[in-house]
Amino acid sequence: MSENQNPKTHAMPFSAQRFSVAPMLDWTDRHCRYFHRLMTGQALLYTEMVTTGAIIHGKGDYLGFGDAEHPVALQLGGSHPADLAQCAKLAEERGYDEINLNVGCPSDRVQNGMFGACLMAQASLVADCIKAMRDVVSIPVTVKTRIGIDEQDSYEFLCDFVQQVAENGGCETFIIHARKAWLSGLSPKENREIPPLDHPRVYQLKKDFPHLTMAINGGIKTLEEAKTHLKYMDGVMVGREAYQNPGMLLDVDHELFGIDAPPRTAPDIIRAMYPYIEMELTKGTYLGHITRHILGIFQSVPGARQWRRHLSENAHKPGAGIDVVEQALQRVTQAQRALIQA
Repeated sequence: MSENQNPKTHAMPFSAQRFSVAPMLDWTDRHCRYFHRLMTGQALLYTEMVTTGAIIHGKGDYLGFGDAEHPVALQLGGSHPADLAQCAKLAEERGYDEINLNVGCPSDRVQNGMFGACLMAQASLVADCIKAMRDVVSIPVTVKTRIGIDEQDSYEFLCDFVQQVAENGGCETFIIHARKAWLSGLSPKENREIPPLDHPRVYQLKKDFPHLTMAINGGIKTLEEAKTHLKYMDGVMVGREAYQNPGMLLDVDHELFGIDAPPRTAPDIIRAMYPYIEMELTKGTYLGHITRHILGIFQSVPGARQWRRHLSENAHKPGAGIDVVEQALQRVTQAQRALIQA
């Protein structure tokens, strides 16, 4: 089966939306998604946000991904219904499992492009965008949004937004980041940390719109926390924690999807990456572009610091190959043996 064609299907007891890894700019590229997929066969993985302008006018291939990544969703940034429809159609042809519209990013650059969180103030436009995409594709079209923006942060404002986008746009699935966004005065990083989390508000939203599929995002750090959220929500989306501590993904299929499978360890996953890394190196990919995503897998494990240091110091050197990763892995093994012998 060729790359980007005919997505694989898996029989799952739950929807993939039950657990997903958030779209994160400069983080969740195809190398990251391949790595994450080795740890969980069930979670829904998202691309970085890709703008409609890049897809339509850019010179590169902004829709590339591999079959091994399924189920995988494309997150689009844009606010012109026709452009979004064109990109959604292209994405479906390439084999994506879902299209997601970014209505949550608060950065100045995104606002200047008239998309992201500022679109919360234009529910009717978001509805038009969703409808335009739904009219041309058969795969799900979803929205990722905040609970409010600036002074427009009442529960009534949030409900009105969801109702308009659902009724007029036909959107059936919302991922809600349980923080408001300040469109000026805070950086994107600060907008992920300073506005307080309000998980109960998102729970109430699901209660008031029981016919819609809703996932919650924001501040979720453990699978135990995810289980708590799933008592109230259809799904959870984890962002930075899944990236910085990817080892948490090793237990997702068993803990959240009820799938029994042989236990796998972090070293198992790293060695399972070797064929992919070697293939990418033959294509001219720099080792560091891949290894930056795997630095956190041994978080809180003896040898984690040596692992990170060896990769950080050597993966970007000219000609760096798989031996660099194996040497870093040996440092973890040696640290664990020393601890046992102590």
